[in-house]
Amino acid sequence: MSFFDDEEILEDFLVEAGEILEQLSEQLVQLEKQPDDKALLNAIFRGFHTVKGGAGFLQLNAMVDCCHVTENLFDNLRNGHRKVTSELMDIVLQALDCVNEMFAQVKERQPPQPVSAELLAALEALAKGEDDVAAASIASVSESDMTDEMTDEMTDEEFDELLAALDSADVAAESSGDHAGSNGEITDDEFEALLDQLQGSAADESEPDEITDEEFETLLDQLQGKPADTSPVADKPAASAGTRPSGANSQSSSAKPHLQAVPSTASANKAPAEPAAQAARESSAPETTVRVDTRRLDEIMNMVGELVLVRNRLVRIGSTSADEILSKAVANLDLVTADLQSSVMKTRMQPIKKVFGRFPRVVRDLARSLRKEVVLELLGEETDLDKNLVEALADPLVHLVRNSVDHGIELPDLRLERGKPRQGTILLSAEQEGDHILLTINDDGNGMDPDMLRRKAVEKGLMDRDAAERLSRSECFDLIFAPGFSTKTEVSDVSGRGVGMDVVKTKITQLNGSVAIESTPGKGTRIAIKVPLTLAIMPTLMIMVGEQTFALPLASVSEIFNMDLSSTHVVDGQQVVTVRDKALPLFHLRRWLSRDDADTARLSADANVVIVSVGAQRVGFVVDTLIGQEEVVIKPLGRMLHGTPGMAGATITGDGRIAVILDVPGLLKCYAA
Repeated sequence: MSFFDDEEILEDFLVEAGEILEQLSEQLVQLEKQPDDKALLNAIFRGFHTVKGGAGFLQLNAMVDCCHVTENLFDNLRNGHRKVTSELMDIVLQALDCVNEMFAQVKERQPPQPVSAELLAALEALAKGEDDVAAASIASVSESDMTDEMTDEMTDEEFDELLAALDSADVAAESSGDHAGSNGEITDDEFEALLDQLQGSAADESEPDEITDEEFETLLDQLQGKPADTSPVADKPAASAGTRPSGANSQSSSAKPHLQAVPSTASANKAPAEPAAQAARESSAPETTVRVDTRRLDEIMNMVGELVLVRNRLVRIGSTSADEILSKAVANLDLVTADLQSSVMKTRMQPIKKVFGRFPRVVRDLARSLRKEVVLELLGEETDLDKNLVEALADPLVHLVRNSVDHGIELPDLRLERGKPRQGTILLSAEQEGDHILLTINDDGNGMDPDMLRRKAVEKGLMDRDAAERLSRSECFDLIFAPGFSTKTEVSDVSGRGVGMDVVKTKITQLNGSVAIESTPGKGTRIAIKVPLTLAIMPTLMIMVGEQTFALPLASVSEIFNMDLSSTHVVDGQQVVTVRDKALPLFHLRRWLSRDDADTARLSADANVVIVSVGAQRVGFVVDTLIGQEEVVIKPLGRMLHGTPGMAGATITGDGRIAVILDVPGLLKCYAA
């Protein structure tokens, strides 16, 4: 069969192999730090082994070849015949990159392209290693020696010999011998009987016991003679663990993608009864998880969103009704809807580890290229947030981490001169704060000098010297987010062009998040990012400008107060208001959002002022009416309004009217520039 013949099997392989490949990237970087960790070596070996088995079942031969020789290398590593070095890990990581590229091609339903002959040759040379790889507990012909003399396929005759060796009572041998006389296959009943013998349990013909995929793979590992299996190996070795079936004859019709044919061991049929009984009990336990298409979750979330809108409408009606029974029913509906909303949101949550898992490799590769020594520490990997946010945060976080390695951490000799350890440390952490997630990136490197940032801003023409001198410390740090701003004197393939941090700031702002920087020269830098838990439902402040209702994202609102506009001042043509001894620009939303130009100045009248924050910038919006806080469901704008500056979407308010959700950064960029 080819990999596109059975879509269900292919999807199972993509899910399983995708998770394993993500883990391998992190495990390989960890192995370089802990080269003697036997458990880690075994886990990496099993990872390549399992991916190879699934790829072999689907006849993804290019992926099998790369995984097979890498598996041989790790077999030598875990048996102590080679040592882990940085140079060895460079080649292994290249192999993993190639496997990931082939995996991406398979996801696109394209045949995977083979890896380069040079990389395969390098892996084979590392896998062969020393000559004295044979040991008393290993078969007379080792798997790594066999790869030069035979293919990865198991013949029908070898499979028959496997069955004969397993059945000491010759029961399976007779069955397989009779069947081999016809076409070399065994029936499903014979295969089940063989598994029952391996488990040490008698087959019940009336109610045949079933085993899970994990138990089946464990049995195959026992047959293969893993290091944990100290039983002698049969005289006749069969094909390697990553056997690729040459056709349907080599595999049972009920086998899963990650199940492979394996060589035999003489004592495999003498497995202890107690582990087999325990495995049988575990296999009878009901499944506790189910795989659901994310599109279905999105549909459910949309329906819950509509329910929230109806809830808001009923709550508004109930608050004005004198009917006590109606009020109680509406209150109960409010509670149930809130619980349902919370539960559905949790089904869309994913751990931030989905993003954090890629950083050990990023830091490792970049540090080696820059000749730096960097340790990455991860905290709060299990913190959950909306899956859409997990995907959206990946690129900004990668850029910030790379920036910390490149700009922040010093070279080892310079760190020693400054009384620091040779290795720099980057701490990436995540934690939940109310309805937001706080992500922080800390490094113990150079830090940033506010005075140097002021000079750079003047040199690059971003502002004049007087304006630069008036910048506060936090405002100086925010200069690194300006387009074209960079503290690098030389352009490299990593940084220096000033086109990265402004993109990071824009992306975080689009997620209704914020970025704050704290830094001490010579001590290090801390970058804090706050983003909402979900983008589907947003808490807002409902306001009115003229006769139209608008929604301001509550995450942007810092303060609300009422004031007499006649007490404001005008500085450089801009109306400002003094709040706690600091002048804030004041903007009338009516002038931006309403067609009614009459009576927009009203400087002598009282007004409601909403202070909003965009990064370190704080401004005041003058609005006509404050309605109150309300959770809204974000609906996309129509085609004609799509891309309108200052508009992030729309929603339906509790009184049934349509309200535009304002994009605060977009408003300021379009109208206040």
